[in-house]
Amino acid sequence: MVRVFPAGQPLKSNAWTWRAHSLAYHTRMDMTGAKFHTSNRGTAAVPLVCVRAQGSHAFGLFYGQNPIFVSYDMVLADLILMIFLIQTVRFLLKPFRQPRLVAELIAGIIIGPCLLGKSKRFNEIMFPLYSRFVLRTLGIFALMLWVFVSGVKMDLTLIKRSGKKHLYIAMVSVMLPFLTVMAIGLIIRKLMDQEMAKISSIGGIASGLSVTTFPIHYTVLEELNLLSSEVGNMALSVALISDSIGMNFITVFEALKQVDISAGTLVWYLISMVVLVAFLLSAIRPALFWIIDHTPEGQAVHESYVVAILLAVFVVGFLTDMFGLAVCFGPFCLGLLIPNGPPLGATLVEKSETILKEIMMPFAFAFIGLHTDFSAMTEAGWTTLGPLFTMVISGYVSKFLATMIGAFMVAVPSRDSLTLSLVLSLRGQVELALYIHWVDKNMIRLPGFSMMIFLTTILLATLTPLISVIYDPSKPYKVLKRRTIQHTPPGEEVRILVCIRNKKSVPSLVNLLEVTYPTLQNPLSVYAFHLVELIGRANPVFIDHDNDPDPDDLYIRFPDSEAIRNALILYQENRDESVKLHFFTALAAKRTMFQDVCKLALNSKATIIILPLDRQYDGEMGTAEQWGGGQTLNTEVLSHAPCSVGLLIDKAHRWHLPLTRCSGGTTSHDFIVLFLGGPDSRECLAYADHMVANPNVSLTLVRFLSSNPEGDDERQKKLDDGLVTWFWVKNEANERVIYREVVVKDGADTAAAIKAMAEEKFYHLWIVGRKQGINESLLEGLSTWTDNQEELGIIGDYVSSSDFVDADSVLVVQKQILRV
Repeated sequence: MVRVFPAGQPLKSNAWTWRAHSLAYHTRMDMTGAKFHTSNRGTAAVPLVCVRAQGSHAFGLFYGQNPIFVSYDMVLADLILMIFLIQTVRFLLKPFRQPRLVAELIAGIIIGPCLLGKSKRFNEIMFPLYSRFVLRTLGIFALMLWVFVSGVKMDLTLIKRSGKKHLYIAMVSVMLPFLTVMAIGLIIRKLMDQEMAKISSIGGIASGLSVTTFPIHYTVLEELNLLSSEVGNMALSVALISDSIGMNFITVFEALKQVDISAGTLVWYLISMVVLVAFLLSAIRPALFWIIDHTPEGQAVHESYVVAILLAVFVVGFLTDMFGLAVCFGPFCLGLLIPNGPPLGATLVEKSETILKEIMMPFAFAFIGLHTDFSAMTEAGWTTLGPLFTMVISGYVSKFLATMIGAFMVAVPSRDSLTLSLVLSLRGQVELALYIHWVDKNMIRLPGFSMMIFLTTILLATLTPLISVIYDPSKPYKVLKRRTIQHTPPGEEVRILVCIRNKKSVPSLVNLLEVTYPTLQNPLSVYAFHLVELIGRANPVFIDHDNDPDPDDLYIRFPDSEAIRNALILYQENRDESVKLHFFTALAAKRTMFQDVCKLALNSKATIIILPLDRQYDGEMGTAEQWGGGQTLNTEVLSHAPCSVGLLIDKAHRWHLPLTRCSGGTTSHDFIVLFLGGPDSRECLAYADHMVANPNVSLTLVRFLSSNPEGDDERQKKLDDGLVTWFWVKNEANERVIYREVVVKDGADTAAAIKAMAEEKFYHLWIVGRKQGINESLLEGLSTWTDNQEELGIIGDYVSSSDFVDADSVLVVQKQILRV
């Protein structure tokens, strides 16, 4: 059995011919003149030779065989090396805010002829010829799956929701660079080689440089935590429109490329396109909706359907390559047809994304790196690479300037315009696949390919950290006006933003709204915000149900949203006109949910944000169920909120949804405020003052004073004295209000006093300040007793987690922090 491979020189005839071949494969002739592979569409610029095929498995070391010289083990060793290099480079570049793609490209370059690949011994051991063909095949598989998953995440309905502003920016940012690069290409056409000088080649390169691809912008914005920011939303909308325009451009110039061969090939190309699109729309799309219809509500798609769809990716890839189209074109179109989000899109992304990113894509970057040779660029010289370099640089510059001009024309702020221009100038995986396609189509050669990889890496490495420096997504939330309950005048409506994760958190939130006691004299505006994790789609979605009461198929894909809204509407209807309800839904990544919360709080002029935090128990251990990852939604909102924040911990799940008020003025709820001093405690007391107006609430105010007043902040203490005195004078005749003072010397005394209060009486709700302005002696020694003090504060975490404090709920309040 023999295989036919390209080589730079005849091989020696011996039993281990492949070893000599692997060395010859790296000669300059192969790296500068050849395409990636031989095919019936072109012939490599090297002779063909016969070599001995390798076995797929080794007998083992104990039989005297070196396993690394067997194809299977060789590919595994290559994969291990690539993953190790990628993770190492990512770790080293993390302080420089570099995106993942830069680390992956650099890892590929390291193994290529620029660095380690210079060693013939390294090539012979790690990347002999037979492993390169396997790496290429697996790399193309990875790119096919990557563009498929990217297509699944894309939501084309975003184009309908995009405004004229986005459409205008997209048109300018695509057309101006395209015309610029096309004009420059025609001017310097005489300096190009025969293949690049063709109109189809110039047009293809111009369209590739002018198009803004959605997947890379989503990836970078996600890494920079900007998906839900103003610039992030605008960039994704513009990129999606740009992609729609660019696909038409690329299709047109692909058709012109067929004309270079013969007029007949153009006809077959168009027929192939029509057949493929018709097959996808008439056969595949109905099958996808049939799968969704036969998936029970709330459950994942059956595994057999997932396997069938992934198989269809390779079938469609085979058809597109067989028809002469770009091999990634079919999988991308198939991904666009799949409805994003649950159940189908979310299941496909969840089951494939991790192994695709971490295991499959390293093959693609290994293949790219092995064909990236910067020394080949030097040998080719400026005469060869100058025209391509001129077109690329003019494309980058015109893209940046065109986006900036378009943004300025529609009155986008200057800083946002600059950031948007930088984001839309990025290049990514789609462009890498396009460069490979250009080589296969003879539009560029390997020196040109190496230059494109070099420029893409430099562009990404430069622009990405620049974006993070220029644009701060939290800056819009930095307000100088007081938005607190304490500073809300009597008779003015209190605006509360309640964040809802699922149906389970609704009863406790509604109870908190009820005991806040909205009346016609003191009305309540409730901004209910249902937050849904973004899975199976790339672009975040924000829905205002007042303006869009029946948004697409939201209630079909997320039935909890309708149930939550109906429960809140029922509550509002039972409160006459004292409660105004506004309902919103956001589909966002966990890392960027806080941006949606802070943005809505800013726009709604909210006084306080209420975030539910369930406390689940396992024996004596209490753990907080968090909204997401290491940096939770709660922590980020506490850091960036433009108003006060309340964390509501539901400990017992004993409260019932109150649809009618208790009659007769009978006290039904006992609350307690732990006043340790400082702004947070004062905000707690201001909120409790609203609750005391409720005839069904009794309140105990406990003020903690230190036996050693040296640690007191005199200014804060005066403010505390003033508010406590005002509250006591106001409620002196109210039998439902009790005021107590407790003098303690350290944290142990504070904990003992809290424990004694809990044993003395059952309180339904404990209200505590988070941590601002507290005399440190009141907490001395308590920091070692708590695990979640960063989020809840020491006292808040102690009360909510301690099994000595029995309660229905705990409300931890942080007063608005004014930020300059």
